[in-house]
Amino acid sequence: MLCSRALAAVAAGISLITVAEHMSSVAGTAHCGLRGPQGSGSPNGRRLQRLVGVSGCGPNRVNDLLLLRPESDEESCSGTKDRGSNRHVVFFHGDIQNFKEEMALQPEASQWLSWSLEQVALVLGQRFPNRNIWVVKASHMYLNKFSCYQNFVESNMFGAPEHTAYNADGGAFHQLRSLLTNAMERAKLPSAGGADGLPPGFSLTLVGFSKGCVVLNQLVYELLGARADPNMAAFVRRISDVFWLDGGHPGGSRTWVTDREALRELAASGMSVHAHVTPYEVRDPMRAWVGREYGVFIQTLEELGACPSRKLHFQDEPPSIQNHFRVILEF
Repeated sequence: MLCSRALAAVAAGISLITVAEHMSSVAGTAHCGLRGPQGSGSPNGRRLQRLVGVSGCGPNRVNDLLLLRPESDEESCSGTKDRGSNRHVVFFHGDIQNFKEEMALQPEASQWLSWSLEQVALVLGQRFPNRNIWVVKASHMYLNKFSCYQNFVESNMFGAPEHTAYNADGGAFHQLRSLLTNAMERAKLPSAGGADGLPPGFSLTLVGFSKGCVVLNQLVYELLGARADPNMAAFVRRISDVFWLDGGHPGGSRTWVTDREALRELAASGMSVHAHVTPYEVRDPMRAWVGREYGVFIQTLEELGACPSRKLHFQDEPPSIQNHFRVILEF
């Protein structure tokens, strides 16, 4: 979450030179060039494609997505075929992050172009090679700053969530599955075929950053019902890993899931849980509940036998927005 002090710091002109240089080295130069009318050149020949207005589980629940295909999705520069095309990573971004041309038009956002959705997709492509990378754009950006994931979880205009239990007719799991299925069909990727309606070898990794973690939290609250629903259980089982990256939102509580029964379902699901945080979120004295809730989240999962992996990044450095974003590079 980019709270008021963060936005003020943006306006004051905090530099991202070091981070931008790092990301430029990650971005590199495309080797295979453009591939198709909607694609663009990207590092190591990977194809970046924007999908606009993809339908979810209802006619009014649409999201834009970016897809970064593996280098060898069709055939790489070296002529080898990809063996991991049914492995997918889905990323939910934080406040102020948007498509690069949108960020360039906003004075408060233009200084953070190094963290545009396109750039983040390229970083994730380095972190997860041989996988399809999906970046889900929030359905609404209030004041061009505050990401709102209303299509996944009930939220106010600033994106603060109101978490609810599983809904067999909607909710985050239904939105995620429908959105991904429709996007895969549009991108001409395998979206069905197995006995459970999923393509053979399909696996899913979920990554939430900052405000985007509200989607992961909503999925946790829905797990009990989703795992019991025969129409959803197979999809849930294909989620292998879930990464929380410095979660935050403008609400006064429930930044991290602390409900023991919800976490019991997460521990029993078999998903690998990863939590990467920075002092910007968990050591902010003005929002002390964030650090406390993070501690409860980790401790409860450990008590329930989940063995979450965790790391406090940049712990010897002052809290900063730069390091808040840099966790995307370091996790």
